[in-house]
Amino acid sequence: MTVEQLMQVVHAQPFQPFRLNMADGRPCGDRAMKSGCRTVIVFKPDELFEVVDLLLVASSQILNGKRRPRKTG
Repeated sequence: MTVEQLMQVVHAQPFQPFRLNMADGRPCGDRAMKSGCRTVIVFKPDELFEVVDLLLVASSQILNGKRRPRKTG
């Protein structure tokens, strides 16, 4: 994924919730902001964040707008 592709998803009007999927198949997060030419900061539901190289992002997935239930235990 390129920065331009990510920015199209982030700045879509009207905004649509999305999830980034890593090349290894794991979901990466559902809130992101540009960090550099090739990296983004991805915010996770538990208030942590991860700096991700966009070359490792396989796809973005538009979500239906409903929040996922939090894991308990």
